[in-house]
Amino acid sequence: MSTVVETGYGPLRGVDDGRVTAWKGVRYAAPPIGDLRWRAPQPPEPWREVADATAFGPVCPQPVEPRIPIDLGAPQGDDCLTLNIWASSDIAAGDRRPVMVWIHGGAYVLGSANQPLYDGRLLASDGDVVVVTVNYRLGAFGFLDLSSFSTPQRRFDSNVGLRDVLSALQWIRDNIAAFGGDPDRVTLFGESAGAGIITTLLTSPAAEGLFAGAIAQSSPATSVYDANRGRRLADQFLTKLGVAPDDVDTLRDAPVEALIAASRALFNDVPLQNPGNLAFVPIIDDDVVPDNPVKLAREGRSHPVPLIIGTNKHEAALFRFMKSPLMPITPEAINAMFTQIASEQPHLVLPTDDQLGTAYPGLRGKARGMGVARDVGFRMPSVWLAEGHSAVAPVYLYRFDWATPMLRLLRLNGAHATELPFVWGNLVAGPKDPTFRLGGMKTGKVVSARIRARWRNFATQGKPLGLAGEAEWLPYQEADRACLVIDRQDSVVNDVDLHIRSAWGSDVLTFR
Repeated sequence: MSTVVETGYGPLRGVDDGRVTAWKGVRYAAPPIGDLRWRAPQPPEPWREVADATAFGPVCPQPVEPRIPIDLGAPQGDDCLTLNIWASSDIAAGDRRPVMVWIHGGAYVLGSANQPLYDGRLLASDGDVVVVTVNYRLGAFGFLDLSSFSTPQRRFDSNVGLRDVLSALQWIRDNIAAFGGDPDRVTLFGESAGAGIITTLLTSPAAEGLFAGAIAQSSPATSVYDANRGRRLADQFLTKLGVAPDDVDTLRDAPVEALIAASRALFNDVPLQNPGNLAFVPIIDDDVVPDNPVKLAREGRSHPVPLIIGTNKHEAALFRFMKSPLMPITPEAINAMFTQIASEQPHLVLPTDDQLGTAYPGLRGKARGMGVARDVGFRMPSVWLAEGHSAVAPVYLYRFDWATPMLRLLRLNGAHATELPFVWGNLVAGPKDPTFRLGGMKTGKVVSARIRARWRNFATQGKPLGLAGEAEWLPYQEADRACLVIDRQDSVVNDVDLHIRSAWGSDVLTFR
C-alpha cells in the first residue's frame, strides 16, 4: 500500500503498512557535490513526477570504525542530505500533530539517520506524533572549518553540518503539514553529537522559531571551538591530505576516499595530542555559532523553549570498553588535559586534588578518571547549561542509570548511548546483540515505555509527564535541583550532582 503527498518541491510516494506510513530518503537540499562541497546547503530542484520515497537515501561518507560496528542502514554517498518521516496511518487530512525531529550522534564523524535503531515506526504508532530523522554532513564534510581559506575563485562556508540541520528544519517548517505534522510544534531530540548540535542551535540566531522544544541526551555542550583552533585543525587536515593552502581550489574534486582517509587520521590523532578534544566540532563563527553555547545560556541568551537534558550514569565506560582515546580516562591523559587548559587559559581555576577526592571519594587512577571523563565531557556541561537555560524556560534534568545484567557483567552499566534503544523502543539490534542475553527484557520494556511516554508527552504537551502512578518530574531550579533518575523505577532526587558540582563549580571547561 502506498501513500502520495504533495510537498513544495513535488509529490512523494511512501509506503503504508496499515499502522504507519513512512517516507524515506526525502531530499531536503541539493546534493552537496562539486561547487557545493563545504558550502551552505541549497534548496533541491523541484520535480513533477511522483518521486519514490520507499527506500533510504545514501548516508554521508565516513570512516569505518571496527570498534563501533554501526549498521548505517544504507550505502554511503555524497548525495546524503535527506530525511525520513513516519506518521500514523490514521492521520486525516488537516490533522496537525506534534513533530519529533531526531539528530543522530556519532562524534560528528559517524552514524546516520537511517540506522535500524532509529526506525520511527514504534514511536509514531504508539504516540500522537510525527517522527522525522535527519541526515547531515559529517567529519570533514560537515565540521571542518575551511572558511579562512576562501578565495575569489572558491568560497568555503563555516559549520556546514549545522547549516544542514537548519536547512532540514526549514524544510520541515514549510512541508511537514502535508504529512499531518504541526510546524509550530517541533521538538528536536538527539544524542551525543546530535545533542551537541541541539544545544548549539539552542543559542544560534539562525535557529530562532524553528523548534518549540528540545531534548539533549548526553550533549558534549562545551565541545565548541573558536576560529583559531578551527583554523589549526584545517591546516592539519590539509597537511594529511597533501594539499597546500594555495591549492584549496582542488578540494572540490578531491576523491572521497582521500578525504575520508585524512578525516580518519585527524580524528585519531587529535585526542592523543590534546586529550579531551575532538577533531570535528562546531566552530564559533560569529554567524551560526556566535559564541560558546553554555556561556550564552548562562547569560540568559538561549531560545526560551522547554528543554530536557541529561546524561548516563557511566558515560565513560563505553570508551574504556572500546579502548577509545576520545575521552581522557587515564591519570596521564587527564593531567595532560589539565596542563593544556592551564596553559591556554591561566585565568581558569582547575579543581585541586582535594576537590577531586571529595567529588570521587575512594577512587584513584582509572576509576577516578572514569568519573572525571564523564563529568568533563558530558555531565557538568549539561548541568551548567541547565542552570543557565532554566532562567528563560522550563528545564528537566535527568540521569539514566538502568542497565541489563549483561551490560553490568561487561562493566558497561549505564554507559554512553545505552539509553538509545529504550528511547526508540527498538530494544534488540539484530541476532548478535548481547544486551539481553542474561535477561532483563521484561524490565527493559517497562523502562522503555516510561521513557517513550515522557519524551512523547514533552513533545505533545510541553511537560514530560510519566505513565499513571509515575513520579512527577519537576523542573530544575536552583532551590532543589530536581533530577529524574531513570532506573528499574523512576525517582526524583534533589541535587544528585552535589559532590561533583563542588569540584567543577568554576566552569573550567565552559570557555575552552
